[in-house]
Amino acid sequence: MMPDLGKYADAVLSAYAASIVLLVAIVVLTLVRGRKVRAEMAKIEGKVRKDG
Repeated sequence: MMPDLGKYADAVLSAYAASIVLLVAIVVLTLVRGRKVRAEMAKIEGKVRKDG
């Protein structure tokens, strides 16, 4: 199923691999930061509700 890339196969496949790795890293970092922000927001909301 893979097309014949000729002498550029290594460059093309490494570019695909690098792109996939970077996209996965961006998604993971976004999810981690989202969890941190959500936890911080819950903490602040708890203080606000407690204080009145």
